[in-house]
Amino acid sequence: MLYTAIEMQKAMLAGMGLAAQSSSDWLLSYANPLAWSPTAPSMARALEVFAHTVEVRGKPAFGLDTTIVEGVSVAVSEVVSARKPFGQLKHFQRAVSGRRDPRILIVAPMSGHYATLLRGTVERLLPDHEVYITDWRDARLVPTSAGRFDLNDYVDYLIGFLEELGPDTHMLAVCQPSVPALAAVALMNEDDHPCTPPSLTMMGGPVDTRKAPTSVNDLAFKRPFAWFEHTVIQEVPAIYPGAGRKVYPGYLQLSSFMSMNLANHMKSHWEMFRHLVDGDDESADSTKAFYDEYRAVCDMTAEFYLQTIDLVFQRQALATGQFEHRGRIADPAKITRTALLAIEGERDDISGIGQTKAALDLAVNLPEAKKHYHMALGAGHYGIFNGRKWREVVAPVMEDFIRTHDLRRVTPAPLRVVLPSHVEPDVTPGLEVA
Repeated sequence: MLYTAIEMQKAMLAGMGLAAQSSSDWLLSYANPLAWSPTAPSMARALEVFAHTVEVRGKPAFGLDTTIVEGVSVAVSEVVSARKPFGQLKHFQRAVSGRRDPRILIVAPMSGHYATLLRGTVERLLPDHEVYITDWRDARLVPTSAGRFDLNDYVDYLIGFLEELGPDTHMLAVCQPSVPALAAVALMNEDDHPCTPPSLTMMGGPVDTRKAPTSVNDLAFKRPFAWFEHTVIQEVPAIYPGAGRKVYPGYLQLSSFMSMNLANHMKSHWEMFRHLVDGDDESADSTKAFYDEYRAVCDMTAEFYLQTIDLVFQRQALATGQFEHRGRIADPAKITRTALLAIEGERDDISGIGQTKAALDLAVNLPEAKKHYHMALGAGHYGIFNGRKWREVVAPVMEDFIRTHDLRRVTPAPLRVVLPSHVEPDVTPGLEVA
């Protein structure tokens, strides 16, 4: 019932937003005599901010059509390399040939936002890497006939995607997937799997939330498991393909994100209003672009969300040797081949300092030469994979680490730009509107 009520409210506010935007445009039109009044600009811009705030947002586009390789602009095409019910493997195919750049699988978090949250991560890596990313699907768009998706399935998806890409594929896990990625790597090392990644980079991940717990960790730990099960789990309304599926709705996750830094979000919107009134459209557009991405949210399956609360945040299962996958314990001590890089932000208020670094301590049988830790000074949670600190400080560290442990190290061939061939369109079945 709550989910349905939220959808009705969202539709009502969207209508009000359209009316507000129309009123704003009219107040700014020189054909309107009121536009010349002193108060018209402020009224118009306030209506514009309101319209932007209540706008209904769907799945954003990556929009990465070109990249620079050796100083040459080359085309980039998005190709779906593998498709599964709850996510697809997307390849950013560069129109070049004759290069053997390191191949990297970016594991996007399934935590309420789309994979496009990592647009800046992909963009920075494109010039010198073959980049793939896990493009998770909004659970409300997946029919119940597709079955369940939990943390065990997440691990299976990662192993399956690595098998699809073949040997010597590096893996980068951003935030939440650090745990299932480390579990998958542990299992693959134990099995001597031919597609075991030569390196795994973990950024701001909750490997051991007992270390420097944040407000996010406290919320998950202090509430009993039954509270999450009976309070935040909702049923998808009939208007979506996944009608009847039990989910943790994206709107609840967004509310949690916003409430953590509510004062900052209010300040950002006030500054957006000031920029618009002052005619600084560039600064206002930058803020709008951020919130277009930030407010585009998707649902998680109930079983995945609840299992994550239980195993990752309440029991720290991977760190305490309790992470069971299909009847087996995923033990980081089994990691002997995959080099591990742990990256943390000094000002991370989501994954505290030491939570990601714990992975290096758990891999007791991995040679020290294959372990590396980097603290991004002055960086918050998002700053370690997006923005200037990511581009100028963090990314070079990760690139050096990957190349040091790349099993296919060769001298790059001269750049040869090719015309993009026909590629499979990126069309996920079902409605892609939030």
